[in-house]
Amino acid sequence: MIWYLLYPFRGTTEAPVLADKNALRVAFARYGRHAASHVVTTLLISVAVAVILIYPFPFLYTTDFTNGASILPEYAWTDAQPLDEKNGFEPDVIMRSIWVHGNYFQALDKHVLLGALELQDELLGPTINFDPRRHTLDGVNKSDSTATELTTAQRDAYHVANGLTNESWFFQSPLQYWSCSADLIKQDADIIATVNEKKTQPTSVNVTLRHSIVFSGKRFEDRRLVAADALVITLIHHRDSPVGRLWQERTRALTHKVADEWDVIEESPSGKSSWLYEFQFRPMSSQDTFLLGLAYLLVFIYFLVSLSKLRAVKSRVGLMVTVMAQMVLAIMSSFTVCAIFKIDLSRLPRLGYPVVILSMSLENIFRLINAVILTPSENSTSHRIGHAFGETGPIAIAGVFQNVFILYGLSKIVSPGVSAFCTFAAIALVFDFFYLSTFFLSVLSVDVRRTELSDALAKASIRSHRSASETRSRQTWMDAMLQGKIAMSTRIAGTTVMVGFVLIAQWHFFENASVFRALGYITSISPKYSDLSPARSPLLTEVHQGRSPASWLGLQDHETARELIHVIKPNTHSYVAKVVHPLIFVLKGSDRNVSSHEPWFLPAVYDFARHQSAPFLLSVLVVAAAVRLLMNYLLWDELVDSAGGGSSHDDPLLSVKTLSGGHALDVALLSASSDGHLVSVGLDRLIRVWNVKAGGSSYVLGEDDDFSTISFPVLAMCIDEESHWLALLTSNKVLLWNLSEHHWGPTMTVDVDRRKPEAFCFVYDEFASIPPLILVRRDGIITELKADKKETGIFAFVNEGTVVSVDSLTEKGFPAQVIASTREGQVRVASEESSGWTSTLIHSPQPEDREFTSIQALPELGFFLVIRSQTVDLVDSQTHRAIHTFKVDPIQPRSLKCFHSRPRRMRCGSVALWSFTLTYLNTYTRDLVVQTYSPQQEGESLCFCDPASPTRKTCCPWQRAKETKRLIKNPGVWEALPSGITVGVRRKSTEKSKPCDDHYPPNHPHHHNQSLGGLRHRHYQHHHHQNGSSSSTASAQDNWEVWMFSHFGAQETWETHPLCSCVEDDGHLFVTSLGPMVRIGRASVAVGLSNVVKVITVGHERFERNGEDSQPGDGMQVPSSRRRKGGAASTQARGRAGVHCAHC
Repeated sequence: MIWYLLYPFRGTTEAPVLADKNALRVAFARYGRHAASHVVTTLLISVAVAVILIYPFPFLYTTDFTNGASILPEYAWTDAQPLDEKNGFEPDVIMRSIWVHGNYFQALDKHVLLGALELQDELLGPTINFDPRRHTLDGVNKSDSTATELTTAQRDAYHVANGLTNESWFFQSPLQYWSCSADLIKQDADIIATVNEKKTQPTSVNVTLRHSIVFSGKRFEDRRLVAADALVITLIHHRDSPVGRLWQERTRALTHKVADEWDVIEESPSGKSSWLYEFQFRPMSSQDTFLLGLAYLLVFIYFLVSLSKLRAVKSRVGLMVTVMAQMVLAIMSSFTVCAIFKIDLSRLPRLGYPVVILSMSLENIFRLINAVILTPSENSTSHRIGHAFGETGPIAIAGVFQNVFILYGLSKIVSPGVSAFCTFAAIALVFDFFYLSTFFLSVLSVDVRRTELSDALAKASIRSHRSASETRSRQTWMDAMLQGKIAMSTRIAGTTVMVGFVLIAQWHFFENASVFRALGYITSISPKYSDLSPARSPLLTEVHQGRSPASWLGLQDHETARELIHVIKPNTHSYVAKVVHPLIFVLKGSDRNVSSHEPWFLPAVYDFARHQSAPFLLSVLVVAAAVRLLMNYLLWDELVDSAGGGSSHDDPLLSVKTLSGGHALDVALLSASSDGHLVSVGLDRLIRVWNVKAGGSSYVLGEDDDFSTISFPVLAMCIDEESHWLALLTSNKVLLWNLSEHHWGPTMTVDVDRRKPEAFCFVYDEFASIPPLILVRRDGIITELKADKKETGIFAFVNEGTVVSVDSLTEKGFPAQVIASTREGQVRVASEESSGWTSTLIHSPQPEDREFTSIQALPELGFFLVIRSQTVDLVDSQTHRAIHTFKVDPIQPRSLKCFHSRPRRMRCGSVALWSFTLTYLNTYTRDLVVQTYSPQQEGESLCFCDPASPTRKTCCPWQRAKETKRLIKNPGVWEALPSGITVGVRRKSTEKSKPCDDHYPPNHPHHHNQSLGGLRHRHYQHHHHQNGSSSSTASAQDNWEVWMFSHFGAQETWETHPLCSCVEDDGHLFVTSLGPMVRIGRASVAVGLSNVVKVITVGHERFERNGEDSQPGDGMQVPSSRRRKGGAASTQARGRAGVHCAHC
């Protein structure tokens, strides 16, 4: 809220972003890095604190109002507060009482009890075996009601048990535990036991004789009363009651009559003999229930909507459970702390406590998640979490201080019941921030390790590009709000809910008062409640009362209030009582010196410490150990990764690992899987399988078997999606190798052909033990190989011409499709059906003479690209219609690759993206062009709908999409990773190449000026020899460098790294060109360098098998027909083709 208040001075409602070098931001960022690097330790700390604070909860709270524990909130509004008499309130009843003291906290001594019984009988008459229903008003002479004395029958006839009138009365006394009988008191061998056994005894009007109303200054042990400082005898009567009039007269005479046995003290602070109190017990109405239910529903909807917009969360259910767990921990911990420090939370409905914390906690949670999403994905997890927490932590702590300050101010002007809620909310905010920075931060760091954030990063990149390239005229916040361009931020929503709930809660205690009058009460314009805290007289100070009369009234529980309301004003929710200052009787000779001070904490706290210390400590240790073991089991791979994650913030993102000693001659073919398997074929006729995840261990294929099984040369190879089978294609057969069990599978014979195929890949078949294989030759023949059935099927889907480019779309539950283009420019789609394969010709513009046409499949989208020299068609694989044509620079044949943000579904079912990127080589300059399309407006999406159909506001047609271009000079051999990072290897040049804007004339339709001021640039420093001189000639291993470029995230990243270290002798042969390059996992590529393999990793690689983010379906297509230096890479499963709505 503070940022909205400062809007006139700052010109923005956004929270300030501290500078990177700011000490506070550095401190929060450092903590975030350490927390993410030591996930288990951070989690254990939060769990230990949670157990310490939550374990005592059932021992500190109770629904029993007489055992020294805190009272759990009910479903009612309760209060007992002094009123300002200036407002003209008329009392419903008058309360008169006497307090009887003996020695300090020895009021339960028999001598004191017997003396109190004598005083009670002097004031009320004989009360032994009191039963007012024996007499009624029918036999009482009304004229006698004004007499100076009443008979017992007359007194009992006016009792409220005989009917509620203006003359009714009743009384409450601890002596009723013994039926007001001196003999029973004398015969009682255990006074304490009797008091505890009869604590629920009702009076003649069904008001329970709770300890809170008949004793003052109580001591509890083990949920039992063990001592009391004063006996409280209370008379409650209506204004015209003769019993009340006689009580008042007899107290004056009694003061002198018992002066020899008792010290009598009349308390009249400030010269007043009484004050007004209002007692309330207002059950939640249907309107209250509806409003609270609506509040929870709105918070839940907001939570779900915000969660649905997070495209980078691996498990939304897991995140939901984590958020709810954090809030429950904060609320339960706050309840425990309030109980320890005797903060009474029973005056507001229990359902009101969580909703405020929910609304305020979600602000910090989603702000932190979004900050993590905006960090570059190539950074390590600890750096990303640290950067995000350094950015959001100061804002969160400022919000906590702001809300605590607001709650402190509100607590000073509201009733004590609402003030207690303000205290609870302030404590809960502190605990919520603690659990956010420990429990939630550790769980989020684990989720970040497991998730792919490319989609969210793409959106963040779009936002940063807009802010850098577009200059908008300044307008007021209200104008933007009215125009619908900005939404009400949750920063003000949470505080608004908090303040609104406090004001509504306060309003509930004004009963029928209007809203304006209630606001007047709150702002003290016309105060309803008086803050009168009657000053204690000097005589009372000498008595050392365990509790003052005013504080005793404030401790009356709501169950007593409910019962009294039912007696005094049936069918209402409150009553006003004129409370006359009590008459204090102190037995002469009593020792009133303080023998024990008022305990600091609730009695139940001391009981818990005495009886539950050992189980409590054991529970903390057991839970911590269980969590530790569970985390070791669930996060064993994260722990391995994070063990070496304590690198400094300036460590390079690129790392290179050498797989050497596997081949004597050059590596000719490479194939890889998502779980870290890498297969290399060398000119030395060795096929080696590497396990990159296990550190680079390897074995030679068929080394222990008959090696003559493999007939070289190997033309192509591929690995299935589950990483179980490796398929090798030779000139006349297909060999299968089981990667899991290390043995040969079936061998299939194919037609002899020594040329490399256009496509060779596995396709999905849920009923086959070995996935079928598809082989596509240049002559247009599709060969389907079913190894488990020893069946071979052949289909010719190109009758004329030569196939020049092939790609495939396969998905679980959908028939496989093969798309091919011919040298004549035709494009055909072959679809697998139950009866066989069918072929369809795609109608497209006639290509120019000698124009090369290639194909690229987009598996997740159900589309494919038809690529020509200067155009790229986006074609629906189901309807075979082109929905858009991209204008591009002259494309070098077979060089285009496409990647996009993770697709999402619109409500109508259409596929939508945040960004779409084409990367290709310029035919003439050989520069790498990175061409990105994004929506024009914030909140829009690129929709794959029919361009002729009407669109919705959130849909950005391709014709309106904004285009940006980057050029990378001298790219060499390159590959694109799923997160939008482009990695390449090139020869070093004297002039450092880096991405730059593509400059067009100002009137060119593709012109877009984009600043690179935010580019993070890290240059590799050349190594020097030990004598300090630089090498004059570059050796072969110094000629190559690795580069990476990322245009997703809050900032663009460019980094270079040497392919070969000057201090490493990897044993590779002299080389003038690179070998094949293939993507392995989701953040690594492997490239052949003569007879060794270099594995290049960006950030941290996990090699997850069958993970949602591990396959190229994340948005990065690894085409089956696009090979680098020979070898066909495997295709992958495509996403379900969207149902394209005409009005998405």
